[in-house]
Amino acid sequence: MTDKSDFPPADQPAFDQDRPEWAQAHGPLRSFGRIKSRPIKARQAALFDTLMPQIAVPDPSKGPIDPLALMPEAREVWLEIGFGGGEHLAEQATRNPDALMIGCEPFLNGVASALRHVEEGDLKNVRLHADDARAVMAALPDASLDRVMILFPDPWHKARHNKRRLLQDETAVEIARLLKPGGRVRFVTDWLDYAEWALERLARTPGLTRIMAEGEDWFVVPADHVVTRYEEKKLGDTTPIFLEFARDA
Repeated sequence: MTDKSDFPPADQPAFDQDRPEWAQAHGPLRSFGRIKSRPIKARQAALFDTLMPQIAVPDPSKGPIDPLALMPEAREVWLEIGFGGGEHLAEQATRNPDALMIGCEPFLNGVASALRHVEEGDLKNVRLHADDARAVMAALPDASLDRVMILFPDPWHKARHNKRRLLQDETAVEIARLLKPGGRVRFVTDWLDYAEWALERLARTPGLTRIMAEGEDWFVVPADHVVTRYEEKKLGDTTPIFLEFARDA
């Protein structure tokens, strides 16, 4: 029996009817676990009231989202799905100040951490969504993204739970829709079975072509990769595996 908490509210707006079937009222299943753990520190909690309203992605249930309306001067638009504590997102925003960084994360402690990084770095090119990324994806226009980053998503090991994995065929098709010609998606995991699962789905997605690392070794770390504290914990069963695909021209 499916837990009702897997589903969004029943009172979905009319805009929901235009979303992909998998993103409508009876889906998708939650691809993430807990949304809050330890108490959020007072300073970080205050940022939800002061900083978050300034950098929040518009509510995707209200209608389409134009990324360039969020940062008109942006030369590129990146999306990080599940940014964890925000370390990678903040560092990429620092390195690429001309790129709009859209980060989505349902884990509130992670969002609080990201807000701290944004404040401390005085980052003007970050926009956050404190919920499921798939709602934002459904609201973005075709060919609107230059990069999509999925780093260490929840693996959902048990076979009966594989349907909860973020990267499904439908998600891969949606990513292909959102990428500009030549745009790239990077998927990173430290669980071998999830890497194999992701490779299979990305490889069969129309419009996506794998970018092979030197020697076709999926353990080769990209030059612009940012190592985070989560990665350093080495919680998986393999060293990190990097899969990168490009949108066909």
